[in-house]
Amino acid sequence: MPSRSDITYFGAGPAALPTDVLEAASKALLDYNGTGLGIAEHSHRSELATNIINEAKADLANYLGFSPEQYEVIFMQAGGTGEFAASVYNLVGAWVSRQHAALKKELGDDEEAILAALRKKVETELKVDYIVTGGWSLKAYQEAQRLLGPEYVNLVADARTINGGKFGKIPDESTWKLSKDAAYVYFCDNETVDGVEFPSFPSILTPDANGNGPIVVADMSSNILSRRIPVNNHSLIFFGAQKNLGSTGVTVAILKKNFLPPHTVQPSPPLLRKLGLPIPPIVLQYEIIAKNNSLYNTLSIFDVYVAGQVLKKLLSTYPDKVDGQQAVAEKKASLIYGALEAHPEVYRIVPDKAVRSKMNICFRVTKNGDTDETEKAFLKAATALGLTGLKGHRSVGGIRASNYNSIPLEGAEKLAKVIDDFAKSS
Repeated sequence: MPSRSDITYFGAGPAALPTDVLEAASKALLDYNGTGLGIAEHSHRSELATNIINEAKADLANYLGFSPEQYEVIFMQAGGTGEFAASVYNLVGAWVSRQHAALKKELGDDEEAILAALRKKVETELKVDYIVTGGWSLKAYQEAQRLLGPEYVNLVADARTINGGKFGKIPDESTWKLSKDAAYVYFCDNETVDGVEFPSFPSILTPDANGNGPIVVADMSSNILSRRIPVNNHSLIFFGAQKNLGSTGVTVAILKKNFLPPHTVQPSPPLLRKLGLPIPPIVLQYEIIAKNNSLYNTLSIFDVYVAGQVLKKLLSTYPDKVDGQQAVAEKKASLIYGALEAHPEVYRIVPDKAVRSKMNICFRVTKNGDTDETEKAFLKAATALGLTGLKGHRSVGGIRASNYNSIPLEGAEKLAKVIDDFAKSS
């Protein structure tokens, strides 16, 4: 049987974790800091739990370079899929609150007139915008339609329309159809299944010199912590921990504080009912979770601890923080893509070169004309050398090398060699 050191795991998630983090976590599970209890046994209401949460929040802000005075870090449950719903509930609620406040200023205390005007605004002006570039942004778009109704959901761009019905490109921004004053604009920064990554923040969404611009929501589940991002251009960033941050079981939302009290208070359930809009479950309501420092209900402190240990390792490894990790990620991706490009007669990289993901490298093995059998042979050859988790997503097939932060440079070098050797074999 292989040992842990024999394996380089390229699975798309849950991803591998640093061995020293797992070793520390295994000790903490038995006895955390000499308390005689494992970390999973301590109360989530304890001072110990609060300290773990606060340290992880501070380290995340430090590593990514955003201000804790401007952004709240919230640890949640329900994964990225839960955040598809949470972003709808909370940002549509914020839109309603802004409209209600403006109408109250205009109409005074006439609640019937305010409600009538607000209903009309919902019917004629409420829009949420979605840029669909892969399987996950498509799911987010469909969830918004399910919760709100398709009449409120605007499809800004659909990448399939420029790529023969398949994902693999990002439409030019000049073709995007953004709504006027949308409640928010959503995009998925890195599509895990399809290997598509935005090369940079979309310029059309960038705030102007006065800080005015669209309310932007980004799903960064599979590329967070891998490159520098302009956090200040976003109102909400969310991501599951299980790719680059930690273990399955915790989801993170980085939310601009002007979407929380006292700046913004979510509308009451009775008002939402009168407007025909969905009422969020409490566990998906950001203002409630933030008010309780992520401890409204029982949070897995163990998972937050693991995430915190990953962040501490990143900060100790890279004095230049995320920029240091980005340089390594780019080098690893360059090695793998370079090996594939050296043999175009054997390998076909799925996404367009301009939008290739550095985290999820998707390709087909077309050698000898029998793709299915050749890919099985490739996977067998890679597995024999300890390179596992390379099978593509069930919905698209092929090969997918997930080049997350836990993949060492040596792992990328091994994969590049396998790619080269397989191409040259008979």
